[in-house]
Amino acid sequence: MEKLSSNLDRFSEITGKICSWFVAIMVLVTCLVVVMRYGLDMGSVFLQDVVLYLHGALFLLGAAFALKRGAHVRVDIFYRNFSDSRKAFVDLIGNIIFLQPVCWTILLYSWGYVEFSWRILEVSAEPDGLPFVYIQKSLLIAVAALLALQSFSEILKSFLTIKHNG
Repeated sequence: MEKLSSNLDRFSEITGKICSWFVAIMVLVTCLVVVMRYGLDMGSVFLQDVVLYLHGALFLLGAAFALKRGAHVRVDIFYRNFSDSRKAFVDLIGNIIFLQPVCWTILLYSWGYVEFSWRILEVSAEPDGLPFVYIQKSLLIAVAALLALQSFSEILKSFLTIKHNG
């Protein structure tokens, strides 16, 4: 179980580090858009779409990385004072009762939406926009799958903590 959890964690780390490059690219492209707009009096829907797509990808593909690192929002008024075993129990219950069902619900409800987009090879409504909206919509499935995998890793780690400390 430890090895499986470790492999899932490593996968989330790699995905998160790849996503971190999206920020740098977004900054560069945004600067280019601003220079073009205000310095050269030119606009680019294509470049604005690039920033929009990268922004969406950053948050959707980086969600599992944030979960792995504990960077998600947590109201820890009581949690911070809990023992490791009690924290692991709360995390176990939270992942099983809340996060896993949310991941599977997102996957279930987005599947048809994404499948339809792929079937018609959906493109941007803007004439100069990016031509592959269907890939961007596929990130809904990716976020559900990546979060479910990382949540499973968190479940394993919680279980192991409870087993070793309990």
